[in-house]
Amino acid sequence: MTGSKILIVEDDRTLLDVLKYNLDREGYQVITAADGVQALEIARAEKPALIILDIMLPQLDGFEVCRILRQEMTMPILMLTARTEEIDRVVGLEAGG
Repeated sequence: MTGSKILIVEDDRTLLDVLKYNLDREGYQVITAADGVQALEIARAEKPALIILDIMLPQLDGFEVCRILRQEMTMPILMLTARTEEIDRVVGLEAGG
C-alpha cells in the first residue's frame, strides 16, 4: 500500500500535521481535510485507498461523513476519536467504519 493515497480528516491542526508527517515519511500520498463537507468533496474527487476520519468535526460529524461515503465508496475508513464510550464504537461500526 506504500505510495497509496490516504485522506486524513482532522480539525485539530497539530494532530493532522503529525499524522501527515509520519505517513509522508512512510511513502504514502497524503491529502487532508479539516471538516466533514470538505472531506466528502475530497474523497469523491481523489478516491483515496484509505480514510482516517475524526468523529468530532465541524459542519458534518465523522459518523455522518462515514454513512454518506459508505453509500458511494468501499475504501477502508479508520475512525479516529478521543471518545471512549462503547456507544461511540457501536455507532462508528454501524456507520461503516
